[in-house]
Amino acid sequence: MSGTTPARVTPARITHPDDLPRIHRALDLAAQALEAFTPGEVAAQMKHGDDPLTAADVAVDAALRAALPSAGEGWLSEETADDSSRLDRSRVWIVDPIDGTREFVMGIPEWCVSVALVVDGRPVAGGILSVANGHRIVGSVDDGVTLNGEPVGCTGRADIRGALVLASRSEVKRGEWSPFFGTPIAVRNMGSIAYKLGLVAAGRADATWTLVPKNEWDVAGGAALVAAAGGTVMGLDYEPVRFNQRDTSMDGFIATAPGIAAATRSLIDEVAASPRSAQPS
Repeated sequence: MSGTTPARVTPARITHPDDLPRIHRALDLAAQALEAFTPGEVAAQMKHGDDPLTAADVAVDAALRAALPSAGEGWLSEETADDSSRLDRSRVWIVDPIDGTREFVMGIPEWCVSVALVVDGRPVAGGILSVANGHRIVGSVDDGVTLNGEPVGCTGRADIRGALVLASRSEVKRGEWSPFFGTPIAVRNMGSIAYKLGLVAAGRADATWTLVPKNEWDVAGGAALVAAAGGTVMGLDYEPVRFNQRDTSMDGFIATAPGIAAATRSLIDEVAASPRSAQPS
């Protein structure tokens, strides 16, 4: 029909209206649970793989589980025995009660509570609570991201030269980032993986990545926030990262502001192909 304006199609929401309120409530409960503990003065026992576990991890895990999953939704947490029924669920909550427990035990303010909602393998909503830094980063692919209630997003950087890239403190210590120190990026090392991803989503850094194995609970919450903030999250094969897999280990991940995604891929490829990257540090 001539002169008729086509009706605008509104994209269907992926998340539910109560998902973000649930995430906020869960972070509130996590913060209350953490009030009983003083970072740097918490006893820890060692789990498999030399990872520390504290009573705070257990308390926060219980708080998150009380607030997040509804009937028919799955659950995956670093501090809960895995239940394979999650594999049959479309909506799954993936949490790390304290990401950066080692920093928490040492009193280094680079740890956080991390929450993700995954729908059919895709991270679509998340929340990061950094008590030590006063940061609450929450968002979804439907609603965008906020930092302490104010809208934020990934940086608009289009040139990788001078980009601020957040690196793992332990990976830097092991020498795994040495090949990147002579490249045009600025590298800053810090603890929690989830918090680094949250800072990228909030526009406080341009990128973060790890080229060594991690677990889904380390990455899912921050990955959801980066995606919600307009950024790019991919695996080492440069394909979108999928979550709620039977094997929860990941080869690694790359998260960037959208304008430097291609340049980041090129940089990582160049470093991987460089003879110096194969030399012991």
